[in-house]
Amino acid sequence: MQIETHQHSVAEAPSRLEVTPRTRMPAVTPPISVLLIEDNPGDAHLIQFMIKEAGSSLFQVEHVHRLSQALERLSSGGDIGLVLSDLSLPDSQGLETFAQLHAHAPHVPIIVLSGLNDTSLAVRAVHEGAQDYLIKGQVAGQLLVRAMRYAIERKRMAEQLAHYADELRFKNAQLEADFNMAREIQQIFLPHEFPTFPSSTTPDQSAIRFSQRYLPAAAVGGDFFDVFAISERAAGIFICDVMGHGMRAALVTAIMRGLVEKLIPAAADPGTFLTELNHSLHAILRRTREPFLATAFYLVADVGRGEVHFSNAGHPSPFRLRRDLRIAEPLKKYDSRHGPALGLFENSLYPTCSCPVTVHDLFILFTDGLYEVDNSGQKEYGQERLLSAVSQRHALPADQLFDELIQEVHRFSNTTEFEDDVCLVGMEIQRLGI
Repeated sequence: MQIETHQHSVAEAPSRLEVTPRTRMPAVTPPISVLLIEDNPGDAHLIQFMIKEAGSSLFQVEHVHRLSQALERLSSGGDIGLVLSDLSLPDSQGLETFAQLHAHAPHVPIIVLSGLNDTSLAVRAVHEGAQDYLIKGQVAGQLLVRAMRYAIERKRMAEQLAHYADELRFKNAQLEADFNMAREIQQIFLPHEFPTFPSSTTPDQSAIRFSQRYLPAAAVGGDFFDVFAISERAAGIFICDVMGHGMRAALVTAIMRGLVEKLIPAAADPGTFLTELNHSLHAILRRTREPFLATAFYLVADVGRGEVHFSNAGHPSPFRLRRDLRIAEPLKKYDSRHGPALGLFENSLYPTCSCPVTVHDLFILFTDGLYEVDNSGQKEYGQERLLSAVSQRHALPADQLFDELIQEVHRFSNTTEFEDDVCLVGMEIQRLGI
């Protein structure tokens, strides 16, 4: 029994030794190479002694007497992690010493160790890139080592920030390029040539003529308009203003443009057109996390019947400029019924309204960015002032009228830019009964 027990104990011993974890030695961090540039042997010896006493395991010091020797050492390899330099050397004096060092090794932190207690010189040195300016004879070992460690860390952080800044500039340049392309595409989508009525006529002979001004506040805008032929004698004009501006608003206008083209078969009746447009837009936007809406106005002019029909989805009422009477009046004067902005409610119904039309009538559709502009007294330009400005210019051609309206709003606000997107679309009746 004793023999068996003894054998059993011996058998267990190796097993216990096998599971005993081995003690790991801590990783040894190699010392940072420091280049000391000092021509005074006494000062050089004292500085090396202070570093050794306060941080012997952190730094390894190399000593040179001249700037030329330092530049040669810095060129020989990239192992130098810090430079301590006097400014007064046999071959260089003053800030020129630091300037040459910094230009030669811009990524190496440099601390100036000078015998000159000159505050202005210290400020200039730090301003030009020195990590610190210390005065010999006033720096103890612990303070010197602490300054050296801080200098290395500050330089590392500065280079990291510079790297982030470079990445940010690169991404901003990419983003700007994307915005520029989006703006070009958006401009392509806007009508630049308009249909004629009937289609066989030239623009000068057309029974209906069109004008437009489009001024996005950002690189891309949230305003959109379209003009299309419904028949040989009927034209449709659609204008909308998507909430906000910028890329997100521009994406919604792109969706809106696709929906408008899809719904052109229903474009003869303005109320039906906006009702179906709202239903389709709501089905798309309800899947997004953020709410979106768009005001819109759609007008159909039939020069064969001499009628204008329209429907409003929360949009500013367009103007009818009656050149024969020399007055402008909002279309809501004839019928003020309207529906909510597009995208808010799935089953909204939009009524179709109408008003008379005479030869030389100019119908002006616009977005609120044109008149929601404040002057220095925080007073808004407003729709009433805009209506009066149109009436005062009743005899002007549409293009000139639009330019003068924009100039007047700029004079009112004392600015040359709009804070919101601006869209102006004009439709002038030249003949009836075709």
